[in-house]
This record gives sequence, structure tokens and C-alpha cells, in this order.
Amino acid sequence: MAEVTVQRASGRGIWGWMFFDWAAQPFFTVVTTFIFGPYFVSRMASDPNTGQAVWGYGIAAAGLVIAVLSPILGSIADQTGPRKPWIAFFAAIKITSLCLLWFAAPGSNLFLVVALFSLASVAAEFSTVFNDSMMPRLVPKSEIGRISNIAWGLGYLGGMIALIFVVTCMAGSPETGKTIIGIDPLFGLDPKLGEDARATGPLSAGWYFLFILPMFFFTPDAIKGIPIGPAVREGLSELKSTLAEVRQRGGIFRFLVARMIYQDGVNALLALGGTFAAAMFHWSITEIGMFGIILNVVAILGCWVAARLDTALGSKVVVMIALVMLSIATIGVVSTGPGFTLLGLIQLSTVDSGGLFGTAAEKAYIMYGLLIGLAFGPVQASSRSYMARSVTAAESGRYFGIYALAGRATSFLAPFLVATITAVSDSARLGMAVIILFLAIGMAILIRTPYPADQPVE
Repeated sequence: MAEVTVQRASGRGIWGWMFFDWAAQPFFTVVTTFIFGPYFVSRMASDPNTGQAVWGYGIAAAGLVIAVLSPILGSIADQTGPRKPWIAFFAAIKITSLCLLWFAAPGSNLFLVVALFSLASVAAEFSTVFNDSMMPRLVPKSEIGRISNIAWGLGYLGGMIALIFVVTCMAGSPETGKTIIGIDPLFGLDPKLGEDARATGPLSAGWYFLFILPMFFFTPDAIKGIPIGPAVREGLSELKSTLAEVRQRGGIFRFLVARMIYQDGVNALLALGGTFAAAMFHWSITEIGMFGIILNVVAILGCWVAARLDTALGSKVVVMIALVMLSIATIGVVSTGPGFTLLGLIQLSTVDSGGLFGTAAEKAYIMYGLLIGLAFGPVQASSRSYMARSVTAAESGRYFGIYALAGRATSFLAPFLVATITAVSDSARLGMAVIILFLAIGMAILIRTPYPADQPVE
């Protein structure tokens, strides 16, 4: 397909596009990973292992829906042209689902709550498909890696600000009723009823609505295509041809397979890492929130460094470095428990010094978390720029749909295996160890993939 001439968008247009990540990230930070997810596992469920299993199955179900529909929607979007109407449609679904999480009180139906969370996850991912597919039309390929990493860093900054607000102003101790800075939770939230965690749903919804507006106002969109009816027919037909075509583009096919596997591990680590720590160390919302703040601080640094490395060394080098760091960190995380790390090769004191993260094992977990924080932004941002540098602007919608498929095609598998092994073995540690295999296999395939991926396979 012929390349579309890319004229650099205005500064406001580019910043509007990057602010989508700022708008979207609090859902993943405060709902999925650090506040609502651990609350669901540790307080809503009858026991943490049951909670992790149900939460994992919910993530798996969302991943299956995303895997099936993302490439279809991407191909249809290429036919209809503009991406913004699709983003608006899925934003409405996401915002509504998140607001309804307020009603997830202890004793609520676990499966109904997980269904709402899964629906929000599906809507969030579909919106991301359309937002990502706008990127090749905004700047020349030489700048794609830089703006992708800067946008991801902005996302972590937004997530961190939202998390700090939750920890300092909303999350109260069940014992004292006070937040970490010694004030009563805002809005009269009662931590004994989980209202501080439940409020993160409406908070993330409001944040998302407010900060996606610059993208709608300032970022240029594709020209109008054909009406929706013919677009669906043409899109489905084009998807079939694209799936056949991608098999003939060996480098892109290999990259997509590698990402399919390693991103599955990354998704599972991000979704379940906070709940694993909460169950093992009995962390409160305050401690989980502080852990999340620490990770987001180093994540911003990681994206800032990766933005420069991506331009200087290329996206592939950045992704490989990030995957090595994530593998080391995951091994450390699953091998750490009260009184030990590295499966007992290093014994740690069990004395609790008091305050946040008072034991040596918790401090070791924090150290491994720093590696995760440094790596999980660049591995995703530079994967996105890897793909954007490998396709033309004209085919970006359908190929970013396939890209989302590659990120989600087996995304149900890692959470499913984590949940199943946890349930069968009654060991969350064994369940989490599955993630290491996904990272290692993905790296092994990626190392033999050309860069950019549209180059011939050796």
C-alpha cells in the first residue's frame, strides 16, 4: 500500500495525543494494580487466594474479548477514517463501568464486580487501539520513539498524581480512620466499608473524561472514509487479507508473535503484582499506594531515559533491555517471602522496625519493584514505536488492530494459568512464577527479529 505523506502535526495536536496516556493511566494505576485490585483480593473475597483466582479470571475474560475484536475494529476504523468517534464511544462505556465500581462493597457479588472491571478494561484497550493508530500520522518516523516514550511517561506521571491523591486524601486506616498525612478522608469516605478503594472507580472515570478532551479538540484525525455499514463489510474483508498478508511479512509476523508472548507476561505482572504483595505482606491501602507511587516515580525516569535511547539505539534495543530487567525483577518477586529472598538462599531478618515496609523482606520486594518500575513503561512504549516504524500511515489502523491482537491474543493465558495454578496448588507464589516463562520465550523470539520489522528476515 502506498505510503501516506506525513506532515508534522502542530504542537497542540501532538500534546493532545500524548495527553491520552495521561488520561488513561489512573485506571491502570489506582484501579487495576494498586488500590481497587488489592482491595478486591484482600477484602472483598473470602480469602486472598480465591480473590486472586477470580480477579485473574476476570482479566483473562477481558483479554479474550480484546484479542478477538481489536483487529476487527482496527480494520473497520481504516475504512471509516476518523478514530475519535470510536474513542468517544468506548470512553462512554469505560466511564460508566468505572462509576459503577463505587457499589462494590464488601459482601457484593464478586462476579458482577469483576464483570464491570472487565468491561472497563475492554473499553480502555479498544480506545487505545484507535489512539495508537493515530500516531504515524502525527510525526515523521524518526520522532515516533521519542513521542511514544514521552507520552507513556506522562501517563505514569498522571497515574502517580492520582495515586498520591488517593493515598494522602482518600485512603484512611481502618484502625484510626485517618489518612497517611493525618486527616479524615475527603468526601466522608469510610475506610471500614472500603469506600476509599471503591471511590477510585469514579475518580478514574472523571480524570479520564477531563483529560481526553485536548485530544478531541486539538489532535488531527484521519479524513472521513465510507459509511459504517460498508465500512464493516470492507473492514472484515480487509482483516482477512491482512491476516494472510502478515504471514508473508516475516519480520512483522515474528515481532507480533514475540510481543504476543512477552506482553502477556507484562500484563499479568502489572495486574497481579500489587495483589500478590498485598496478600503476602498484608499491606494496607496506604502501603500499596506508597509502593505504587515509588514505582511510578522510577517509571517516569525510565521513560525519560528510554525516549533518548530509542532515538539513539532503536526500539528493539530498548525493548530487550526492559525485558531482561523485568525477568530479573519477577524472579526476585516470586522468590521473596517473610524472612527470605531468592527462595531462601538469602535469609532476612523478620524483625519489624515499624512504619511502612518495616521488614527486610518488604524492603527487598521494593528493590525488585524498582526494576519493574524502570522497565514496564519502556517495554510498552518502545514496542509501540517498533510497530509504528514498521508500517505505513495508511495501514496503521489495521496493523495496530493486529498489534493489539498480538498484545492480547493470549492475554487470557497468563492470568488464567496464574489463577489456575494458584487455585490448584493453593500457592500464589507458584502461580506468579508462570510469568517468567512468558518473558523468557518472548525475548528468545524477539532477539532474532529484524528492526524495523518490515525488513527481510535473515
